[in-house]
Amino acid sequence: MYRRAIAVALAALILSSSSMALAAVSPPLAAALADPARPATDVARDAARHPAEMLTFAGVKPGDRVADFMMGSGYFTRILAAAVGPKGQVYGYQSAEFIAFRAAYATEQAAVAADYKNVTTIAAPLSATGLPEGLDLVLTVQNYHDMHLKPFPVDTADKVNRQVFKALKPGGIYLVVDHAAAAGAPLSVADSLHRIDVAIVKQEIEAAGFKLVGEDKSLASAADDHSLNVFLPAIRGKTDQFILKFQKPR
Repeated sequence: MYRRAIAVALAALILSSSSMALAAVSPPLAAALADPARPATDVARDAARHPAEMLTFAGVKPGDRVADFMMGSGYFTRILAAAVGPKGQVYGYQSAEFIAFRAAYATEQAAVAADYKNVTTIAAPLSATGLPEGLDLVLTVQNYHDMHLKPFPVDTADKVNRQVFKALKPGGIYLVVDHAAAAGAPLSVADSLHRIDVAIVKQEIEAAGFKLVGEDKSLASAADDHSLNVFLPAIRGKTDQFILKFQKPR
């Protein structure tokens, strides 16, 4: 029955492909997405979030050591934990600043760690994240712009990118997903629209020593004119998003 569930899930993923040949989705990742232990609310978000495309692009595999940076409710943390398997390790990071703003982040962290033995949670300031070294992947989804919110020092993104660079092993991947702002938009739209210009992200992360090695369009949307706050009902869940794959030089 479980093998059949995996096969059905994989077939559905292939049929729903928007920009990648999902026949290449690995069996461990397909199994992770088909895991009956995943919350129904998470499964309902798969169509909009395209986790198969994203994590295939990232190259997630069993045995990897990965970090879900600014993990939120743990949507990706859960998938990653199942995909890397018992020989892998997932670090679910949430910033202390965000937990102070919304205490439920800490509760959600604890719930994910209770469900997966290979998940270790980290709650620490963005200035000193506590990410362990030797990671294969650091993933951050819809959070990069947050490092440019007004409450944070202007060098927050720079500090975080350098910490991520140090945490990754040579050849490790930094995958960044966020809501796209209009080309040339100022950093102030991080506050007003919760978006960021993709060119700024590329510049900042490459300045930390990374090399941009790929972009995926699975979450692109030509219907989004980049003028609306991403939380408004008219656009929520339908924003134009970029997926950038950076690599630490070997």
